[in-house]
Amino acid sequence: MSAGYIAIEGPIGVGKTTLADRLAADLGAARLVEAPDDNPFLGDFYDNPTGHALSAQLFFLLQRARQIDGLRQADLFERGGCIADFMFEKDPLFARLTLDGHEWTLYEDIYTRLSWQAPTPDRVIFLEASLDTLMARIAKRARPAERGLTRDYLARVIAAYDALFARAWDCPVIRVDAERLDLVHDANDYARVRTALAGSERFQRLA
Repeated sequence: MSAGYIAIEGPIGVGKTTLADRLAADLGAARLVEAPDDNPFLGDFYDNPTGHALSAQLFFLLQRARQIDGLRQADLFERGGCIADFMFEKDPLFARLTLDGHEWTLYEDIYTRLSWQAPTPDRVIFLEASLDTLMARIAKRARPAERGLTRDYLARVIAAYDALFARAWDCPVIRVDAERLDLVHDANDYARVRTALAGSERFQRLA
């Protein structure tokens, strides 16, 4: 199958990059993944959200815009397809959790000026898992920048993602229970995702 432009989304620790890597390799598509470890403000943000939210959020916003622009210039969205572990449209989700007043106004203005150039995915895979599972996975991977990530903040992220994917989308959405389905070690579970990607339904749920 042709990859097209597939975006994988979900809260922190749900397995987006792992699935993106596997799909990109299997489909011969370009790989576009976030690089949170490159954000010099992230650790400070988790330790002190009030003081570092704007700088952390703007870094991610500009990083994602540069990545998408690079692929657009290389024409990879059209030629070989692209598997991304984020979609540009989700960026305000995190900003709304942490910014208000003048900071939100500044962020929103910059996002609006950048978002016009972001292509719409052909498919979106939304991975979800429970708060306990995500906290355990984050603790296991032990990224230094995530040491200050709190249970309360992650719960708010999960709720924001649920609200985001409760609305109708312009492209098909595949909602995957990444707690019950093992997309890394179970070939049958992974095959179900591949089959869903080839389908024409506007919404599919895999659990």
